[in-house]
Amino acid sequence: LVVGCAHPINISQLEDQADYAGDKVSKTVAYVITDAQKQEEVISPGGGGDKVSYYPYRDLEKTIRSVLGSVYDDVYAINSTTDTKAIESNNIQLIYVPVISTSSSSESMFTWPPTKFTVNLSCSVSDAKGKNVVNVMVSGDGVAEFSEFKSDFGLSARRASTDLGNNFAAAIRKEEVIK
Repeated sequence: LVVGCAHPINISQLEDQADYAGDKVSKTVAYVITDAQKQEEVISPGGGGDKVSYYPYRDLEKTIRSVLGSVYDDVYAINSTTDTKAIESNNIQLIYVPVISTSSSSESMFTWPPTKFTVNLSCSVSDAKGKNVVNVMVSGDGVAEFSEFKSDFGLSARRASTDLGNNFAAAIRKEEVIK
């Protein structure tokens, strides 16, 4: 009997490949990622019948914060969209609420790291009073071959997260209503 297992990987972006610099928008924004979301573990397919495990909200919070910080003057993390004290005291104008989903796969029967990885991000953006302004939806894709991921088993995932960050920044800059 052969039983697959879940190997932990990190899906944080590759720092040296994030490229979302651009003109800043003079607004103060916040994002909501709860402590419970940071503890949510996802298990998805790897190769060889094995699975991989990771924490999307924990691993991608830095990417979300960095992207928002590259677009807006000030960025805060708040606990909920109804945290009126934080919203008012920090003069927050827009609130991003991300929903993250992922998928992974590998055609390899002999190695467990995923060779293909996708991260989907759907952010509802509301004003300080809670009225929805826009929904921003983007995805990021990453691939990695065995010869590349020998020292970084989550490489395809990290490439997907980097692609996601770049796409997220571009999508925000295209939305006139949140500038």
